[in-house]
Amino acid sequence: MSRRQPIDIIRIVPMRLAGAAPPTTPQLTYRGGALLTAVEVTTIFWGAWWKQAPQSTTASELNAFFDYILTSALIDQLAEYDVAGMKIGHGSRVATLTVAQSPATTVDDTAIRSFLDAQLKAGSVPAAGKNSLYFIYLPSGVTVTMSGQASCQAFCGYHDAINEATFYAVEPYPDCQGCLGGASEFDALTITSSHELCEAVTDPVPGQGWYDDANGEIGDICAWQTKKVGAYTVQLEWSNAANACK
Repeated sequence: MSRRQPIDIIRIVPMRLAGAAPPTTPQLTYRGGALLTAVEVTTIFWGAWWKQAPQSTTASELNAFFDYILTSALIDQLAEYDVAGMKIGHGSRVATLTVAQSPATTVDDTAIRSFLDAQLKAGSVPAAGKNSLYFIYLPSGVTVTMSGQASCQAFCGYHDAINEATFYAVEPYPDCQGCLGGASEFDALTITSSHELCEAVTDPVPGQGWYDDANGEIGDICAWQTKKVGAYTVQLEWSNAANACK
């Protein structure tokens, strides 16, 4: 499982800690890469912490969140980013896994990639396909590092691709004020999860799908602007058609 070249690391767009006005008028343009047209989400809860109450309930509620949101209006609005031969439609949650072995208190992205690779090789999660997306949730108190940056200091989550073929998102637990954004812990998780979900659908290999060189991906432009979809708090996403976050 090789790491991409450093020039590609720059294209990883972590979740910003606070919303800010874009420096220029956003306009996502399509770069010719893959899209997740019928996203298949697998949730992976890393650590025995997730087996304990009340976080075991949180894990179940996050699964219910995906079950609902993957066939909701949030996915419907992404249809404006259809391209020839790739029409974005509803997705599904296909599996969930809780791994009892706990991570270290600081986990780098390279270790997360190795962890995911181990689960795939063991057959603990469905094999990676063209629409597969693995959401990896870390326990409270675990710091994630990536490209010299740390969760709760520079980002609240991110998504990436391994060898441009295995798509994953990383969700550190929001136990710091910068990643709560004034929301409850659960709402903060659904906000950042919806952010990374919509970015992974429209730009699964960061910078090769729908992207804006000045402002980043569909979610970065609208970071921490929220709305309700059903019972869930999600982030607004950029709409080229509306020229606004919606």
